[in-house]
Amino acid sequence: MSVCWRKHPVSRNVLAVLVCWLLGGSACGAQEWANKMFDSTAHDFGTVARGAKCQFRFQVKNIYEEDAHISGIKSSCGCTTAQLTKADLKTFETAEVVADFNTRDFLGSKPATITVTFDKPYRADVQLRITGFIRSDVVLQPGSIDLGTVDVGKATEQRLQVTYAGRDNWKIVDAKTTEPYFEVELNELGRAVGKVSYELIVRLTKDAPVGYIKDQLILVTNDSRAQELPVDMEGRVASKITISPERLFIGAVQPGQTVTKKLVVRGKEPFKILDVKCADKAFHIEPSKDSKTVHLIQVVFTAGDDPGRVTRKISIVTDQGDNVVQAFTADAMVVKADAPDEPATTEPQEAEPAEK
Repeated sequence: MSVCWRKHPVSRNVLAVLVCWLLGGSACGAQEWANKMFDSTAHDFGTVARGAKCQFRFQVKNIYEEDAHISGIKSSCGCTTAQLTKADLKTFETAEVVADFNTRDFLGSKPATITVTFDKPYRADVQLRITGFIRSDVVLQPGSIDLGTVDVGKATEQRLQVTYAGRDNWKIVDAKTTEPYFEVELNELGRAVGKVSYELIVRLTKDAPVGYIKDQLILVTNDSRAQELPVDMEGRVASKITISPERLFIGAVQPGQTVTKKLVVRGKEPFKILDVKCADKAFHIEPSKDSKTVHLIQVVFTAGDDPGRVTRKISIVTDQGDNVVQAFTADAMVVKADAPDEPATTEPQEAEPAEK
């Protein structure tokens, strides 16, 4: 019996599935869809002091119409631990793979690979590379500048001690930061044979803007082996009014479908919501007339007929003055209903770019 293959063609998608199965999932180029979700897949901490807090956040964003799920993460080396901020990601939702470089228990050059495993919409592994060199002769205490949460309009400060053991003439000659609302005072505490210690006072000025602060203080030394040493700085300047979440992900919605999401608006003292401003009539929000410290409001989105991404900035006006107008961003994806008998695929459908 002869078989005529032309009468039974094999689709490209089905063939791709068979090839991936035969070669093994990690060997198939179809898994590039998962790599596209990361803004970067490698980070080098450079040369750092012992005890320094070294943390990097790999950003991952679901750019596809299908829901994504991260089933696990693991590190190849005990010098680096990894945590995931969120496992389930709808269209345009984001998460972070937080990599912490252990500078307390390890020294020298330490590379590590973090493997991020997806099981939805398809199985895939993404490898994130971490490198860094930990010095044994320079120690930070504490390991970073953590300013915590500061009310807007108020100044704060934190102290950091740097200890060096080695050359008698070792010095910190400067301490630099790119942000204008940081002030740094450098004081030498003591110098003995082969040992020197410094204290740094880092001040956040009262004109710092509202929002999350993430920066590095660069210690400039006279050491030719590693002239610069980074020190992480972080904190949050809190407004009188806050919105949670700051980015509202509505997900994939079919034309004409209505979805309701909840938003929490919180203040340090009772306030009223006077108005909600949004140029897109697809969004409907009823202002809260009562004066209270916490407002739970509903955001109603009705999808239009045109498929594509909808991203809108929505402002909330309160009775706390003209300078206290908070805003959040709403993200939705309008998609057509799935067509019947669609062929199998090895890649999710990438979402359309945002409307202008």
